[in-house]
Amino acid sequence: MFYGSIVAIVTPIKNGQIDKESYKKLVEFHLKNGTDGIVTCGCTGEPATLSMEEHKQLIKFTVDIVDKKIPVIAGTGSNNTKESLELTSFAKEVGCDGCLLITPYYNKPTQKGLYLHYKTIAESVDIPIILYNVPSRTGISISPETVAELSKIKNIVGIKEASGNFDQIYNIISLVDKDFVVLSGDDALTLPIIAVGGKGVVSVAANIVPKEVADMVKSALNGQMKKAREIHYKLYPIFKVLFIETNPIPVKTSLSLMGMIKDEWRLPLTPPSDENFQKIKETLKKYGVI
Repeated sequence: MFYGSIVAIVTPIKNGQIDKESYKKLVEFHLKNGTDGIVTCGCTGEPATLSMEEHKQLIKFTVDIVDKKIPVIAGTGSNNTKESLELTSFAKEVGCDGCLLITPYYNKPTQKGLYLHYKTIAESVDIPIILYNVPSRTGISISPETVAELSKIKNIVGIKEASGNFDQIYNIISLVDKDFVVLSGDDALTLPIIAVGGKGVVSVAANIVPKEVADMVKSALNGQMKKAREIHYKLYPIFKVLFIETNPIPVKTSLSLMGMIKDEWRLPLTPPSDENFQKIKETLKKYGVI
């Protein structure tokens, strides 16, 4: 169910509130351009700036718009197991196809704590769960051995790996069953991760070039590596510029330049520096996006 190009969709803001009109257009943009799934309220969707009520509203709104055309995966992770359980239960109730749970941040649990956190949620809510490892944001990395133990729980079905550590990724793939899904969490590393057994990407770049990212991933999964490499190298400048500042600042700036969302921010996020704004604009122009 979870493979291919899965977009980590942004959350547009207008007049201080979630811009549902623009969000609906973004979802429809993906439905028309070959995206294989949507992650709502993932890191790119800024859940840290959403209230619990907004978080829940956005999850349900996404399910309603998509209307079962492609899988909807809700970001329901937290550094509070009780809160994560509440969000995961809600996602199940409103019809999400799965949940993406970031490792608990700030409180830096042990591997035992990570195991029990995920086990508690998975055994309490009957919904497919994807682990999410991004130590650059959380300050903690889930070990391959812990991932392997968690993969034995029937509804823990995969991991989004954004550690950038290939030893970590190789070890996970070697330790888990072949049906356990390993997804890249870094657009620039998607192709090499697929080459060693990954099944796709949770993509930031797909927000602005959904068809191209989907084509690259599909080609790689089908063994058409020459074509996949060509697309990868063509997209590589976009992959890089989208992380010139903290995600999702560059991708939301890009969508604003494309006329798809308002150029509005919720603190503590701010617009990019003038220098980086020009770099983003020049890259998009060179690619023909604007």
